Amino acid sequence: MKQIKIFDTTLRDGSQGAGISFSVEDKLKIASALDDFGVSYIEGGWPGSNPKDEEFFQLAKNKFKHSKLVAFGSTRKKNSDIKEDENIKKITESGVKVVCIFGKSWDLHVKYALKTSLKENLNMISDTVSYLKSKKFEVIYDAEHYFDGYIHNKNYALQTVKAAIDAGADYICLCETNGGVLPSYIEKIVKETIQKFPNVKFGIHAHNDCECAVANSIMAVLSGCEMVQGTINGIGERCGNANLCSIIPSLQLKGKYRCVPVRNLKNITELSRYVDEIANLIPNDCLPYVGRNAFAHKAGVHVSAIKKDSRTYEQINPKHVGNRRSVLVSDLSGKSNIVSKADELAMDLEKDKNLRGIINTVKEKENEGYQYENADGSFYILTKKVENKCKDFFTLKSYRVSVEKNADGSIVSEATVKLDVNGKEEHTVAEGEGPVNALDKCLRKALIKFYPEIKNVLLTDFKVRVINSDANTAAKVRVLIETRDKKQSWGTIGVSENIIDACWQALSDSVEYKLLKK
Repeated sequence: MKQIKIFDTTLRDGSQGAGISFSVEDKLKIASALDDFGVSYIEGGWPGSNPKDEEFFQLAKNKFKHSKLVAFGSTRKKNSDIKEDENIKKITESGVKVVCIFGKSWDLHVKYALKTSLKENLNMISDTVSYLKSKKFEVIYDAEHYFDGYIHNKNYALQTVKAAIDAGADYICLCETNGGVLPSYIEKIVKETIQKFPNVKFGIHAHNDCECAVANSIMAVLSGCEMVQGTINGIGERCGNANLCSIIPSLQLKGKYRCVPVRNLKNITELSRYVDEIANLIPNDCLPYVGRNAFAHKAGVHVSAIKKDSRTYEQINPKHVGNRRSVLVSDLSGKSNIVSKADELAMDLEKDKNLRGIINTVKEKENEGYQYENADGSFYILTKKVENKCKDFFTLKSYRVSVEKNADGSIVSEATVKLDVNGKEEHTVAEGEGPVNALDKCLRKALIKFYPEIKNVLLTDFKVRVINSDANTAAKVRVLIETRDKKQSWGTIGVSENIIDACWQALSDSVEYKLLKK
């Protein structure tokens, strides 16, 4: 297997995405996860650009077992002495052994962005790379806007690459910075460039402005590049960077390239979700390989086929990337979906006499606005009720929720709940950060002395969707709640014209599921 160097720029280029801001602690956590995963290079940021990056480099240097920490920067300023360049000084003082330097490849940028001569730009590239090599750094040269530059002025773009090569750059990374070049151009330009410089190691850095960053990166590797730069989940400026969570499995499982240690590939789904969590991003369930829907099946024909042979509707075994197959239950479901979902939840319904009743109940509930695709807990309870196997752990007698806003602007939410628990009435009151939090606390307060196992059950996500928006303020709402304990997570659902009642349904299902599974 041919080795491909993975250069992760989540902490630098990825952090430039809209709504993303990493603290120093965030960056250290992500860097540690990337090192454990086995990427070759971790680009930490731009030393000297801000105090946060300076602190990160001080804390992160010499910490990694596998990855090399990289400092990022630009070529020296025009018409200046490199020894007086503050950017270069900060890089040399950062404590790293690898530097990634970008320079201009497109004459348009040289003339209008740098406002200098084409010759001076070549000098800036040469001086910077040779100076850093003299300081014993490994130097990766990012040829910014290389493909646009090549298309508009091929000879000059090649001159900029030659300047970096002659100065001693270890890698030349060809950057598709504007994200607008198609794979056919990438293939042609990479092959022609490598033919010009046959003994040089090249890489690719692609952006996703026309949804081709992954395809362009893979095409560049197939055309001879030995390094891929990208980010976890494709986060980054504008439309994002090339998504390493798609590139790595594609190359390693389909292209016979080695990007990370083979044993680590199964951790890529966990890494994807970990970065989203730290970045405070809602995971994209439809991402290839790592998304929750990457191996989700809804159509009955599909479900029936994958039960016989998973290759019928799955490109790979989900276990290879640490993901799992899931069967979605909806009003389109047939026997195959219900049975497969039951198998997923460790229930045996293959010969169950109530199977038709379960299918009909799902269809009726979905007609009312329920949706069980992400509500395994509520689906489990539904099946047990149809089978008359659902124990009444508690029965609601009444609840009340109030919200009070005071003159000082503070808001107090209070809930009161009356339950019948094993024939005994429980009446509890609790305050919360909001009405749902207050209701959740109240329910737990009433039940915990009867069912202490719910102590470790935590509400982790809460979503509200309007079902029939044309009804305006009288519209039905669908509430989805994600709950977890120390071992697993599960989803529950509630539907009502009253948002608090929908919340109660989902909350009570979340606790009931835990008790039923016990």
